[in-house]
Amino acid sequence: MKRFKIPESVLVVIHTPQLDVLLLERADHPGFWQSVTGSKDTVDEPLLQTALREVREETGIVAAPAQFRDWALSNSYEIYPAWRHRYAPGVTHNTEHVFGLCVPETCAVTLHPREHTAWQWLPYRAAADLCFSPSNAEALLFLPRFMA
Repeated sequence: MKRFKIPESVLVVIHTPQLDVLLLERADHPGFWQSVTGSKDTVDEPLLQTALREVREETGIVAAPAQFRDWALSNSYEIYPAWRHRYAPGVTHNTEHVFGLCVPETCAVTLHPREHTAWQWLPYRAAADLCFSPSNAEALLFLPRFMA
């Protein structure tokens, strides 16, 4: 039986106190840059647990739950047609919950090769300009608000 993705996900903005942001290039779409993202594994998986797991899987960064900040922002958006086959028939929208993860300084990351091919740290505005996802770009522009 095919296991479909759950249409509820996290977006984790990994950043430094100086507002440099980590972006990852998608393996399946070269030139598409994004923050860490990922869907819940189970319907009842807590969003923080999803964020912890996705950061570890996609970057190798192991962070404590207390290091994450729930920005209390969520976006509902239409799933790109190229990725709809991953969801149950008839599912067209996803709800994405935004978290921040502040790391002390830029660092090297270990990519999951099936998901991403490159990474880079950029000032948050430059990172927003590079993101292919409008909701990701918008979240990056909110970053200074969450540094208080």
